[in-house]
Amino acid sequence: MNDSASPAAQAAFSERWQRILDCVALKQPARMPVVLYATFWLARYGGISKKALMFDYDRVDDIVERVVLEFEPDAVSTLFAGSASGRILEALDYKQLLWPGHGVADDQPYQYLDREYVEAAELADFVRDPTGFYLRTYLPRIFGAFEGFEQFPQFPGAFYFRTLTAVRPFANPSLRAALQRVMDAADVVDEFAVRSGRSNRRLAELGFPLIHGSSSGAPYDALADYFRGATGMMKDLYRNRELLHRAIDAMREHMVRATVANAKASGNPIVFLPIHWAPDAFMSERQFREFWWPSFRQMMVELIDAGLVPMPLWESDCTKRLEIIRDIPPGKCIYWFERTDMVKAHEVLGDVVALRGNLSPSLMTTGTPDEVDAAVRRLVDEVWNRGGCLMLDTAFGIPDETPVENVRAMFAAARKYAG
Repeated sequence: MNDSASPAAQAAFSERWQRILDCVALKQPARMPVVLYATFWLARYGGISKKALMFDYDRVDDIVERVVLEFEPDAVSTLFAGSASGRILEALDYKQLLWPGHGVADDQPYQYLDREYVEAAELADFVRDPTGFYLRTYLPRIFGAFEGFEQFPQFPGAFYFRTLTAVRPFANPSLRAALQRVMDAADVVDEFAVRSGRSNRRLAELGFPLIHGSSSGAPYDALADYFRGATGMMKDLYRNRELLHRAIDAMREHMVRATVANAKASGNPIVFLPIHWAPDAFMSERQFREFWWPSFRQMMVELIDAGLVPMPLWESDCTKRLEIIRDIPPGKCIYWFERTDMVKAHEVLGDVVALRGNLSPSLMTTGTPDEVDAAVRRLVDEVWNRGGCLMLDTAFGIPDETPVENVRAMFAAARKYAG
């Protein structure tokens, strides 16, 4: 908590944060917490384009402050960081994503480019020398700024005078140019991080805690989404089983190390873990049990052992996975569900994890305020009033097209029925 906040704001911050911690510990607070997670919806709220939201830091600061003061959520996402990344995407020349004004229209959302960025045979190189693989192979493929790092020296194996001559590749003009581009981009990233941190501190001064301070993912998902691509990964389940297991385990090890460091630096114990490949329809239960769940469960346990609170967002419908994913230490996690039946989730998981979610995106975008009110009341009646430690939220943040009056209805209903 920022010491420059007023006593009233400090008290409000503490009360809100305690509601979140109580839910995590499976102690139902006196009032149901409501979380505000938003990205491009902030552009609708502020009356600007999505492109403007990504680049205009001052306008983002203004919109963020106005939105939290109107809705007074119990916790908020990292609103600035989740909205204003345009400058760093441009500076690094990021290849895996299209964004407003870059590949899509100024008022269109992100478009991820699902491709095979890493070949199956190259996973062995990643497992053997992950740092070298990132520097010479992976980063030049996903960032234009890193093109030229293919010439980065091969230091492992060098010794004595050979370490001296191993430095020679730094004389290569393409590597030197790449180093300069990366240093220039680092200045842009640093400015973004400074502004994002300033925004987060301002939210704390106003009395609003962040729902999480860092983020990561699932080891399987990182490989499937950003290395092998959907088609490549599905083939690996049958063609490269042994190598895939080794790569998943290696990815878990590196992700845990980075996640613990980032979370500790943030000062916030909750770690956001968006999940992409766990849903019922994406793989069989046998594949889920063999390839997906063991590494993710181990990752969550390792985060818990480090004093952190994993908060996976189980995208799509994971109702058939509930009995499997309850195998986690109780009172240590938040499970955020997008489309999973929340009543069933409470029945199966209510004595193990806090719950978050999950008002329908369709309802929020096309429904009426009265329909939103009724949906909130149903969650209160069927989950909260039955002892569930529920943090009310939308399915995966407020959808971009949501009318502002529907968000107002969501917050008003939460306080009317469980406040």
